[in-house]
Formats: sequence, structure tokens, C-alpha cells
Amino acid sequence: MQKRILGKSGLEVSALGLGCMSMSAGYGPAADKGEMIKLIRAAHDLGVTHFDTAEAYGPFVNEELVGEALAPYRGQVAIATKFGFRIVDGKQAGGLDSRPERIREVAEASLRRLKTDCIDLLYQHRVDAEVPIEDVAGTVKDLIRAGKVKHFGLSEPGVQTIRRAHAVQPLTAIQSEYSLWWRRPEDEVLPALAELGIGFVPFSPLGKGYLTGTVDAGTQFTDGDVRATIPRFTAANRTVNMALVEHVTALATARNATPGQVALAWLLARHSQIVPIPGTRRRERLTENATSTEVALSADEIADLSAMASRLGVHGNRYNDLHMDLVGR
Repeated sequence: MQKRILGKSGLEVSALGLGCMSMSAGYGPAADKGEMIKLIRAAHDLGVTHFDTAEAYGPFVNEELVGEALAPYRGQVAIATKFGFRIVDGKQAGGLDSRPERIREVAEASLRRLKTDCIDLLYQHRVDAEVPIEDVAGTVKDLIRAGKVKHFGLSEPGVQTIRRAHAVQPLTAIQSEYSLWWRRPEDEVLPALAELGIGFVPFSPLGKGYLTGTVDAGTQFTDGDVRATIPRFTAANRTVNMALVEHVTALATARNATPGQVALAWLLARHSQIVPIPGTRRRERLTENATSTEVALSADEIADLSAMASRLGVHGNRYNDLHMDLVGR
């Protein structure tokens, strides 16, 4: 597995990480814990060294899963987790909470669940409009000074928030959705990150499974699958959006690769400091994703995919209205 360094931070990780959320939340009932521990350890065996979780995934159970799975390899991997959603009595309570006292409380709890004495990368999960970003960055800065956190990140922020936070505590990474079917970060975020020397960690790099070619208009989502609430995944929009998947699939067939591998290879080619974190519950998909780093697209193929994605566009928002209000702040 190739390695990449996130921004100017010196944090070296595998070129492809593993998003662990889907193992516990977001895509129907949680998967079997024992099987997911085996899957995370298999990822390590494939060379993956960057693992992404959050207190909100479950809540809590995903951090516990990741902590247990990676305990034997703790010195060899980088674990990222997040604070920021309001959680009461172990349940999502709606809204955000990034008050300094809450950040410190979450950090201590995450350290226990992850079975570690230091969090490699701590993100604010969503920007809290009620708490100045300078207060958030200052609190994380104190945690870094105390040796409880190594690096600071933000998830789904706007450019001005990035600049304000970075001025208080240098950011190592920004995490946002980015893929062939969601390219908005190219407008402002990616140029700002290049200017400031901040790495970029795209989540949902396969369009929540859509770019793998395994989702179509007839797909039925199980109870608890977040895709059932997303406008982009209505049956009508899935039908229209198949044109992009078909184009990716045609190129993949010509390259003796899978659509998912081509989509990830396109993303990896965008910039040397991009580290996608696709998630999966399946060993065969894990191996497929990991070997996407070996798919070297030509400049013409990259340009063709980019042009096709721009021309076709994507129908439907990537979140429901409630969650759309929380991004780009």
C-alpha cells in the first residue's frame, strides 16, 4: 500500500483509509462485531493504516469496535475520531454541541473507548454555529499540548471557517464528501487546502455505493439505511444517475478493473494529499478497494471521466434538508 502525508503535518498514512461507520450505523442493523474486528484487522494486513470512526456512530459502539480491533497494532496505525453531535443518555439527541467542556468530555471518553492514550486525528464532526470556531480550535490546541490529541481536523466546513480555525491551531485534514458524483469541493475548498498546506480526506468516495455499480433503480434499502432518506437515492434519481455509472463501468471493463476501483483511482489522481476512506462490511470489497491504488489511469482517462461527470451532473441532493443545513458553514 502506498503512503501519503496529510498536508504539512507530517502525519503519514496509507493512501487509502478505511471508514468504519457502516459497520455499526447508517446502513441498517449493525454488522456482527466479531466479523467486523476480523475485517478491520484484514485491512491492516492489506497495508491500511488510517481508520476513521466517531463517537456518534452507534453512538459509541463504533469507537469501541475500532479500539478493540486495532489494539494489537496501535503503534502502527492512525485513528481518527470526531466530536460535535449532541448525544444524551447514549442516544443522538438532535443538534450540535461543540462547547469547550463538551469537547474535553468527548475526548476523554473516546480515549477510553479506543483503548489508547492519544487520538491521532480529532475532527469537529460538523461546524457548530453557536460556538466560535476559535474556541473550538483553542480547545483542541489545549488537548494537543496535553498530549491527548496529535492532530486537528474539521468535517464539512466552509472555507472561511477553515481559515479561522487554522489561524488558531493548524489543521492537518479536512474531511468532506468528494467523488465523481460530488465535486463541489473543487470550487473553493481544495484550492484553499493547497494554499494552506492541509490534507483532504474524502468520505463516501464511492457515492455511498452508487459508483460501484451495485445500486440501481430497483434496489430496496433496509430499515435504518440512510440512503432511503437522501433525495439522490430516490428511484427516479437513481435511474437518471445511472448514466455516469455506466460510463465508469465501460472504462473499468476496458481496464480489467471494477467501477469502484476506477472511481477511487480517479480520486487518488486528483492530488497527492487526498486520502479517501471508503467503507465496507465485506472482505471482497475491502480487497477490491485496497488494490485500487494499483490502477493507474492515464491523463486522457482522468480527463474523460472528469468531463463526463461535469456534463452529466447528478440529480438530487446528497443529504436531506436537515443535514444539508449543517454543511459548508
